[in-house]
Formats: sequence, C-alpha cells, structure tokens
Amino acid sequence: MSFIDNLIANTIRADVRAINGYVVAEASGFIKLDAMENPYQLPASLRAELGERLAAAALNRYPVASYATLKQRIRAKLGVPEGYDVVLGNGSDELISIVAMATARQDRRAVIVAPVPAFVMYQRSAKFAGMDFVGVPLLPDFTLDQPALLAAIREHKPAVLFLSYPNNPTGNLYDAADMAELIDALGDTGIAVVDEAYEPFARTSFMGHLPEFENLVVMRTLSKLGLAGIRLGYMSAAPALLAQFDKVRPPYNVNVLTQVAAEFALDQLDVLDAQAADINAARATLAADMAALPGVEVFPSAANFLLFRVPDSDAACAKLAADKVLVKNMGKMDALLANCIRVTVSTPEENSAFLTALTAALNK
Repeated sequence: MSFIDNLIANTIRADVRAINGYVVAEASGFIKLDAMENPYQLPASLRAELGERLAAAALNRYPVASYATLKQRIRAKLGVPEGYDVVLGNGSDELISIVAMATARQDRRAVIVAPVPAFVMYQRSAKFAGMDFVGVPLLPDFTLDQPALLAAIREHKPAVLFLSYPNNPTGNLYDAADMAELIDALGDTGIAVVDEAYEPFARTSFMGHLPEFENLVVMRTLSKLGLAGIRLGYMSAAPALLAQFDKVRPPYNVNVLTQVAAEFALDQLDVLDAQAADINAARATLAADMAALPGVEVFPSAANFLLFRVPDSDAACAKLAADKVLVKNMGKMDALLANCIRVTVSTPEENSAFLTALTAALNK
C-alpha cells in the first residue's frame, strides 16, 4: 500500500471509508428537475433591490453571532409559537447533523429511527455521528407502519425519531394522529424531529404543536420556498431543548450574504407564497397528464415534486437524460420504490418539455 493509502487506513474511520460520497449530478445544459428547486426567481425589481442590499453588506466583518434580526423575522412570519426561538443552520442538512451530534451519547450507541424510504441525510448523519440507524419500512401505500414503529421505539429507545412531513421521496403526508402517538410514545427518552422542508406546498404543520410536546423539534428550510441558493434552515423546540442544540451549532454558521438575502426575502413572503401556489396548481395538472400515459402510476404528493412508477426506470431515465432532462431515479433506493422516478414540478414550459420527453422515452 502507498503512503496515502496507509495514512487513510490509519486515520479515517472504517465506516466513513466504506460509504460513498453524496453525489450531485452535473446539470449544465439540462432541464434540471431532480432537486426540488423552485424554478422562479424574484421579480427583476426585487432582485435589483436585493443586489443593493447585498452590495452594502459588511463582508469584512463576521456575522452578528446572535442572528437576532433574522431570527425575529422568521419567528414573526413563519408561524413560530410565542415564546419559542429558532436555531439556524446551513440548510436543514446542518441542522440534522447538529441534532445527531448532540444526541450521540458516549456511554452507549444511541439510535436514530425513521420510516424508510426517507431523506438519506438521516441515515448518513447517524453514521457520521457514531449512532445506529434503524429504518422501519413504510407500508406499500407509503403510509406509516404504526405497529412496527411503536415496536421499534419500545425495542431501541431511540434518541431521535425523524418524520418527514410530507415525506421525501414519496411526497405524501403521514397521518397526524399517528405522528402524535409516536411522539407520545417516545416519552422523555427520545426526541421527535418533524422535518417540514416542503411545508410551503403542504400548507400544514406541526409548528403549532410545539407547546403540546416538550420532546418535539420542528425543522424547516427556505430552500424549497425559492431560496435554495442561500442555504438556510431553521428549527424550533422547547427553549431548554433548543439551547442544547445551539451549543453544538458552529459560531457564524450562517454567512452575511445569506442573512441579508433571507431577511429581504422574508419581507417578500407574499411573492414566494404566490410562487408556491402556482407550483401546487402545476403539480395537479402535471400529475393528471402523467397519469394519462400508458404504464405510468403517479403517487399523491403534497410537496413540489411527484413520484411515479414506470415499467423500467433505468431505461426511462437514460432516455430522459439523452433528451437533456434531468430527473431522479429512485428505483435502487428501496424495494418499495422499484422502477420509481422523482420529478420536480417546474414552470409550465419545463413541465411540458418533461412530459414530451417522458412520452417519447416510454414509446422508444
């Protein structure tokens, strides 16, 4: 073995060496429908005003570490209950990592539980924090297997239960009463994290339930709302619990440009909400058009994407890529997702181009 091979073997954890990196597909020249992004920018006049504010940002100084102004806007505009604060992160990915690091006990292997298939960062963050991950399969209709989840809670006494609401990659909303039962079942030995990345489209939330459950964390991101490029996530919980997570958060983890852009965008929330409404309307149209294609099964979605099944997802994705349309092949992720593809709901023009390419791919 070479020096570098020995160095890596002697210093990098075996489980880290064994895992593949998180690969983001090259999208240059493609109609990009693989990452659940909002396809709409702010209007030109607002972009010009934002540019002026960004130009005035003090890039020579560290951010104000408390992020008081930005957090105040989030609390006021995004439904955080009175008396509750937020912790900010570099997207929800960092927040998931913070939760895992804070709950990864040293006296024993802590456990993270989540229904699967689910957002891959739950399992990856558990692994990187030195925790065990227990995935509890969803039922074939993508609903929660409530008895199996309750049994997993009893058996593993997880430090954290992640529940996506709505779920990625399936797009559906879990039954709220079932979720409440699971949160109760955790008791004072586990934390329930309800990940509401797609709340702008689902228009339903557990944020208002924070006062009912002291073991509940509600996590969101501004990425799906139309601000994926600034990478800002936030989470709220009972003040005493949130303070523990804030200890793990790196100082200055949200940069000045992100802070300025987020504060400005939250003052234009009506524009972003209108874009989300347009995407929801387009979702219904696209789902109906896709369902009319022979051999296509489209699953219900409360997010800004659609999951659908075709006879051969590998072949369909290859043909779509040849036509410069980038989607996400989910067929190898989980047995429940055999031959499934996930597509972002986009502009009418991009949705039409995708539908044309999909029709051609299925007929080739």
